[in-house]
Amino acid sequence: MENVYEQFFFLKYSGGWSFSEAYNLPIGLRLWFVKRLVKQLEAEKEAMEKASKGRKGSQELTPHNSPKMPTELSERLKRQGS
Repeated sequence: MENVYEQFFFLKYSGGWSFSEAYNLPIGLRLWFVKRLVKQLEAEKEAMEKASKGRKGSQELTPHNSPKMPTELSERLKRQGS
């Protein structure tokens, strides 16, 4: 019985299901959703690890990735300084 409650908790916590939605699912369908949600979360975790692999700390700002000041603001500041 505890395993069933673990499934309910997992569907509610990770999948956004309500208790009654998980409770009223047929057993086979509930097991499919649990397995599919595990597969999805593992794929997301792998993608995040792959995306962060090779990064060492923060990114260095260069002329190519630095934020640009909006043109209107830059022109206004030039006018105020003159």
